[in-house]
Amino acid sequence: MTSLRRATKIVATLGPASGELSMLEQMVLAGVNVVRLNFSHGQAQDHIERARLVREAAKRAGREVAIMADLQGPKIRVGKFSEGRVLLQEGAAFVLDASRTEPGDQAGVGLDYKELPRDTRPGDVLLLNDGLIVLTVSAVRGEEVHTVVRVGGELSNNKGINKQGGGLTAPALTEKDMEDIRTAMSFQVDYVAVSFPKNATDMEMARQLCNVAAAQYRHRPGLIAKIERAEAIPRLEEILRVSDGIMVARGDLAVEVGNAVVPALQKKMIRMARDMDKLVITATQMMESMITNASPTRAEVSDVANAVLDGTDAVMLSAETAAGRYPLETVQEMAKICAAAESAEDVLLDADFSGRTFGAIDHSIAMGALFTAYHLGAKAIVAMTESGSTALWMSRHRIHIPIYALTPKIATQRRMALYRNVRPILMDTSADRDTALAQAERHLKDRGIVSAGDVYAITCGEPMGAPGGTNMLKICRAG
Repeated sequence: MTSLRRATKIVATLGPASGELSMLEQMVLAGVNVVRLNFSHGQAQDHIERARLVREAAKRAGREVAIMADLQGPKIRVGKFSEGRVLLQEGAAFVLDASRTEPGDQAGVGLDYKELPRDTRPGDVLLLNDGLIVLTVSAVRGEEVHTVVRVGGELSNNKGINKQGGGLTAPALTEKDMEDIRTAMSFQVDYVAVSFPKNATDMEMARQLCNVAAAQYRHRPGLIAKIERAEAIPRLEEILRVSDGIMVARGDLAVEVGNAVVPALQKKMIRMARDMDKLVITATQMMESMITNASPTRAEVSDVANAVLDGTDAVMLSAETAAGRYPLETVQEMAKICAAAESAEDVLLDADFSGRTFGAIDHSIAMGALFTAYHLGAKAIVAMTESGSTALWMSRHRIHIPIYALTPKIATQRRMALYRNVRPILMDTSADRDTALAQAERHLKDRGIVSAGDVYAITCGEPMGAPGGTNMLKICRAG
């Protein structure tokens, strides 16, 4: 199966188009590694039910997937219109009024985001509905933001507001998010994606809330910061430091900083995340046309392939799998594009580590395994890991040798589903080292990864089962 030999992971969003058990099972078999639950839609019970479905589908498909809860974040939106929508004409005046309670009309509309009058001043540019409508602020009078329509179009209920260049003060975590974190922890999600964080503090607060809500289940989720605000860009390093990974959320980001700079930012973010041993997901509109069409455009194929060549851990599908016509076909196409891009990668440099120093024993062993496996032409690297750190470090480097991460913990196995080039496998915990090593070899043989005479590398810790203790590298020849 092609999905076995692909390093880049696929995140797919669940929704009406993919909510059936049989469809989910097919999508997992086609290559979905992580399922995203979008908490902007649905009630707590819907998510609990969906998570149960995902676990069931994974079980049926015979492979583990990670679940990511994506929090809604602050609702920086306009209110509702009496007709459901208005058509804004260029040059017309339009008032965004935080005190308005009646439905909107041609002249103005209320706001879900009450702070807008304090966050804006004359001359500011507001972008509505993902940048399709552009308003310039002409005056702020009390609770009213007066604007002139620069680029008109149809504006409907609850559409989002962005400010060009950033500067909206809404906190990253709302009351609803805190409630949603509790819901997500009740079924032990593997990752929580935080929307619109501006700095490290936003992420630290989210981590605290997650840890408190998950404590009774003895669970700790991974945290992904969604980079979608202009303010987050200069603070990327501090955000990365306190997160487990980032999402390049190209939609809102492009609206705030401008479309043209996003591709270079994407490359920078992926590079920085990898250098800091963090994860990175590339998202938004990757296969947008497949919501309605059975095949992607050439530009989309290039976009996905470029993210893979940049070194992203995962590429993400949103509406394509949540509400599109072809959820399964989209996953199949994406898996094909990832595999083709990877086979064209040049991997000569990344396994040589000239000029690098590694202070910790376990980190050095991980790097030694990569170096040795690369130079000996090994068929596989096996990392025995409790926490998944050894596999994470290895996966930050480009190498075309698959990394099999054997762990006794189901939570670690699921978390590693997002790591590039890592195939997580659950192993028996009770085994002593020799038995475990023999099991690992048998596993590789059964899967057709190695055959008699092939070389493979194994890292593990002595004594077995002690976390953070990887201190041994063994080069084996399959018997």
